[in-house]
Amino acid sequence: MIVGTAGHVDHGKTALIQRLTGIDTDRLKEEKARGLTIEAGFAYPEVETGIELGFVDVPGHHRFLHNMLAGSAGIDTALLVVAADDGVMPQTIEHVQILDLLGVDRGVVALTKIDRVDETRRQEVRREIINLLAGTRLAKAPLHDVSSHSGEGVAALRDTLWTQAAQQQASSPYGYFRLSVDRVFALPGAGLVVTGTALSGCIAKGDMVRLVPNGHKARVRQLRRQNHESEQARQGDRVALNLAGAGVERDRINRGDWVVADTLETPPIKRLDIQLRLLDSAPPLKHWAPIHIHLGAAHLMGRVSLLEGQRLEPGKSMLGQLVCDSPVHACLGDRFVIRDHGGHITLGGGIALDGEPPRRGQRAPGRLAWLAALAECASVNPPYDLHEPLRAALDLHPEGQNLNSMARNLNISVHELTPLVEASAGQVLAAEGEVRAFSRKAIESLRERIIQVVAENHQVEPAMLGTERERLNRQAAPRLPAPLFRCLIKQLIETGQLDSNGPFISLPGHRAALKEPDEALWQRLEPLLAEAPFQPPRVRDLAANSGLDEQRVRQVLTACARLGRLYQVRKDHFYLASATHEMAGVAREVMDEHGTIRVAEFRNRIGTGRKLAIHILEFFDRIGFTRRVQDERCIRRTALWS
Repeated sequence: MIVGTAGHVDHGKTALIQRLTGIDTDRLKEEKARGLTIEAGFAYPEVETGIELGFVDVPGHHRFLHNMLAGSAGIDTALLVVAADDGVMPQTIEHVQILDLLGVDRGVVALTKIDRVDETRRQEVRREIINLLAGTRLAKAPLHDVSSHSGEGVAALRDTLWTQAAQQQASSPYGYFRLSVDRVFALPGAGLVVTGTALSGCIAKGDMVRLVPNGHKARVRQLRRQNHESEQARQGDRVALNLAGAGVERDRINRGDWVVADTLETPPIKRLDIQLRLLDSAPPLKHWAPIHIHLGAAHLMGRVSLLEGQRLEPGKSMLGQLVCDSPVHACLGDRFVIRDHGGHITLGGGIALDGEPPRRGQRAPGRLAWLAALAECASVNPPYDLHEPLRAALDLHPEGQNLNSMARNLNISVHELTPLVEASAGQVLAAEGEVRAFSRKAIESLRERIIQVVAENHQVEPAMLGTERERLNRQAAPRLPAPLFRCLIKQLIETGQLDSNGPFISLPGHRAALKEPDEALWQRLEPLLAEAPFQPPRVRDLAANSGLDEQRVRQVLTACARLGRLYQVRKDHFYLASATHEMAGVAREVMDEHGTIRVAEFRNRIGTGRKLAIHILEFFDRIGFTRRVQDERCIRRTALWS
């Protein structure tokens, strides 16, 4: 269990941690000289076997609130410290608000410096604390009177914390490993070390990780959890990682960067869909207001885009989007806090919903419904109940929901996500790295649309063997990636709803035929092509010799090529199918006799000029019958025209 302190400056947080653990968390010279905490400090007391406990002591001064926020990322329990002489102070209130925004729902309150006041004052401050916590996640937190000076009440407070640590059930690690870096330093002889709280997953010595946003990969050379050497660490642990790898240098890693599992290929993002709650004490927030953003241990500037209005009132919630000035990392359920542009007051905070929002349609009703479903399921700790968000996503994307993107946002694998989709009345198509989920209604509509387009093309172009696959993709499902479209076509062919003929897709039983005028013209052209089958006249010569329009001749020859009667060897050269097959046989004979096909030998066998022979062999290369090796060729596919 990781305990994080909270409370106003000079209320005795560091002294109390030292009394509880025997460890002074102020490590900087300036902290010793000024008597106040500037950076978060850490203490890991020796406790009985089976109990793991760590303390994060955060600064209480308002000038160092960004350090308090960085240190509070990932804590399990809050130790709220209130001095009996001062009572509830501004930073006490702000820290409680921040803990509530960060979703911290377990805590203990320490009323310190009780040796300085009488019982009446104690009771007065207790009432202040109870009123402050009313309506927050810490409303039922136990309250202890303590004196770090005399030690009074410290044993009872220690017992409460130790008992909570013993009772806390270690949750099963969820998702891939993710850690928001709150400290970076180099150790002589060891190299770079980063620390933080593991927000999800597991990590072990020797594992490969990726640094976000710089993208460099690193190996975990050594690992410490709760300040002890270890072979592995898991979600909820305070972790120190000794990293090694190309480009992994101290000046390239900063507080707020992330260390994630190498397999979590989430891109750095600058836009993040959110659910935002404004504090009761905050002023109204306008659309596109400039703000400070605290996410994990990161502190950056940005703006807030409101998705459901132009203004958010105090105490209200709204779907929105963080537009960050620099790249960040986030997954569903990550908590954040926003402060005003001057960094003086905390405005509110909320939950990360989607790190890869669309460029258009961000305010569409379906999109907002999906975000609302995500917000509902992310209001509790993972693993999430994704049934409603998945149904909303499938309804929102009839052309398919990108599961690679969704899995990244959920911090799980596509393999884990697929059965969840299927349990939510969805169907998954996967091919060549593309994975999309469809509602059953959408996938059936898509199949029907493909069949309809094929049928319509048969009506318009009866002479065609069918519709080319690429063209059919563009006509029937232009937003569906080609690998998934091919997967869908394969299913339709296997179920007998479509048929294929090379690159063409048709309805079963379709027979291509020329229109009567075209067939009549073909009957006139075919003998002209057969007069010199290996050296037929060009299109313009055919038109001139027959007294026909060149464009009309070309149109009929092209239609006949689609029917398989001709092969278009060059733009102006159409060969009868029988002649093409015969020339392929000649090429095979040359190959059998000489081991390779040379242009000169092939030219001599078919009795044409060298240039035309080259054009024919290049045609064979294009269709995959032959393969050119320098100045020679060999047969690539012996089954073709066998």
